[in-house]
Amino acid sequence: MTKQPRVVIIGGGTGLPVLLRGLKNYPVDITAIVTVADDGGSSGRLRNELDIPAPGDIRNVLAALSDVEPLIERMFQHRFASSNELTGHSLGNLIIAAMTSITGDFVHAIQEMSKVLNVRGKVLPSANQSVILHAEMEDGSIVTGESKIPYSGKKIRRVFLSPADIMPLRETIQEIKQADLIVLGPGSLYTSILPNLLVPSLGEEICRSKAKKVYICNLMTQAGETLDYTASDHVKAIYNHMSCSFMSSILVNNKAIPDAVLDRYKEEYAKPVKFDLESLKALGLDIIEGEIYNFDNNVIRHDTKKVADILYKLLLNETNSHHHP
Repeated sequence: MTKQPRVVIIGGGTGLPVLLRGLKNYPVDITAIVTVADDGGSSGRLRNELDIPAPGDIRNVLAALSDVEPLIERMFQHRFASSNELTGHSLGNLIIAAMTSITGDFVHAIQEMSKVLNVRGKVLPSANQSVILHAEMEDGSIVTGESKIPYSGKKIRRVFLSPADIMPLRETIQEIKQADLIVLGPGSLYTSILPNLLVPSLGEEICRSKAKKVYICNLMTQAGETLDYTASDHVKAIYNHMSCSFMSSILVNNKAIPDAVLDRYKEEYAKPVKFDLESLKALGLDIIEGEIYNFDNNVIRHDTKKVADILYKLLLNETNSHHHP
């Protein structure tokens, strides 16, 4: 039995689960490192009332990697819609909160939930405590709270976390050290990806890692975060927050998006991310192009099968080159 190649995927939001659903069908050892900076909706309420890290992004990743009856997954993802205090809570968030309360520890709760949901791979929060995301805007003002940052109507200069003494998990550092491939994204640049990289020593560990590092570039820009950003702008924003330039390759979509879809996105000032090849090459990145999107209820998403296939091939090349010099 040869060891499966190890991939660490870092992100949050809606992008990460899409990717994991495809990747879990390949013979790879997956570790997902997930942001806990969310403070909106159900996550935010549980976070404030119970003083636990935000469970929402973790819940979606557990569901994506779970191997249970579809009905069980639907139950875990169910969101109550009555008119009392349960409204807007998703059952999975409540279960994670309960398990945290029973075990006394958020990370332990996630491990137990992983067993119950028969999760393929490991799911780790980027920190074992509540973290608060802040953004310094171009005009010097500070906006506090992950859910508020995209709605400030200003351009983001940088994001940072508090408290100052956030500890990364030992397991997270360990997994980064052992990875054959580290994948960033897809996900909101400032509110899903950077909150992970900003956890002290987690970012440094990624810089130090010998693994190949791939950035899965977003398909569309996001108003309030990345208005008019090109692909290289995304990479530069990440580098501006880190102590090193660490990406080895970037995965970009090269298939035109139909006008009818673009019109619908215009309302939210979103447009396709332009991949500026020359600037990306100047950053020293290998560029992997592909038709990597599809539609899910008229929303543009990464095509989980295609992206998983590309990553798996990268992993095989990586691990083969290690073992057969």
